Amino acid sequence: MAKVVCVLYDDPVDGYPTKYARDGLPKLDRYPGGQTLPTPKAIDFEPGVLLGSASGELGLRKFLESAGHSLVVTSDKDGPASIFERELVDAEIVISQPFWPAYLTEERIAKASRLKLAITAGIGSDHVDLQAAMDRGITVAEVTYCNSISVSEHVVMMILGLVRNYIPSYQWVVKGGWNIADCVARSYDIEGMQIGTVGAGRIGSAVLRRLKPFDVKLHYTDRHRLPEAVEKELGVTFHQDPASMVGVCDVVTINAPLHPETENLFDETMIARMKRGAYLVNTARGKICNRDAIARALESGQLAGYAGDVWFPQPAPKDHPWRSMPHHGMTPHISGSSLSAQARYAAGTREILECWFEGRPIREEYLIVDGGKLAGAGAHSYSAGDATRGSEEAARFKARSDPR
Repeated sequence: MAKVVCVLYDDPVDGYPTKYARDGLPKLDRYPGGQTLPTPKAIDFEPGVLLGSASGELGLRKFLESAGHSLVVTSDKDGPASIFERELVDAEIVISQPFWPAYLTEERIAKASRLKLAITAGIGSDHVDLQAAMDRGITVAEVTYCNSISVSEHVVMMILGLVRNYIPSYQWVVKGGWNIADCVARSYDIEGMQIGTVGAGRIGSAVLRRLKPFDVKLHYTDRHRLPEAVEKELGVTFHQDPASMVGVCDVVTINAPLHPETENLFDETMIARMKRGAYLVNTARGKICNRDAIARALESGQLAGYAGDVWFPQPAPKDHPWRSMPHHGMTPHISGSSLSAQARYAAGTREILECWFEGRPIREEYLIVDGGKLAGAGAHSYSAGDATRGSEEAARFKARSDPR
């Protein structure tokens, strides 16, 4: 019997939904490129319902308890007095989402003597100290590809939202105005613009494919170069590193994992290399961008706009400067947690658990750390080390406060 601790975000302020805007989801069998969607033996939820909040429980309770395991679900994750910290001590498995990460720091891992498996219900396991996991022989797995397309759609939405000045224009309507000049004074077409992605993996490549029909000029940088045929198909120009790419771009989108090599990549120096009035979109990880350098660049006009849904820490403290800086289009971390994506990452989490309990190998593409080293997707995307430092600031956010 295993103790499973699952950390999920809070239910809606009006309570867990009793009905939804749409009935069901489109049926998908494979991701672009041919990888199959998660294949658990069964699921105990209806695709299209809210699974990522505390009451949704990722649809796991019946499955786990019927097999004799125990499940603790909480949204209280930050600080030494949190439920997560208390329950972690004798947990064998921890599950959390990148949108409300249960930070598994070196200190927390040291307290969790029975911990054997950390599952990310989604993509991106930087909230786990991967070096400490390797040192302790803890397996780290995530549901690779489950929400890559979800995030790529969000990226395109944010690029258009920034460049077309959508959010301020919408706000004029809400305020009862018809202020066309105010709306269009910062509005441009993306047609003909130079747009580059830092990272061209599943998300970055999907962004490039979705932007191509807009008649823009595409660029990318990645430590793994795309096949020549793909570069030709997309009409995309490769750059050896971000520093050599950003100066030619009107829009830069960040689609790279967070690890020690990408932490603080977009600092004052990198932003100064960008065109004056460029736009920066970051749906990767907040820590890839220097918090204060971004705010200063928006205030000075070096950046015309910044959008993203990733912060550090998460949830962001209420005084985080990205909440109040000018010309931003920030959202909470939602790009990969649409109801569509939740159905996939909940099913993938169950698939990983089924493999674990039955002693079957976890899919190679789901593995981040295994056998004391980076493995699978982790070996391709991460470097050894720790990116959790500073996560204790998340305790300053009062999780159950009602922003209304």
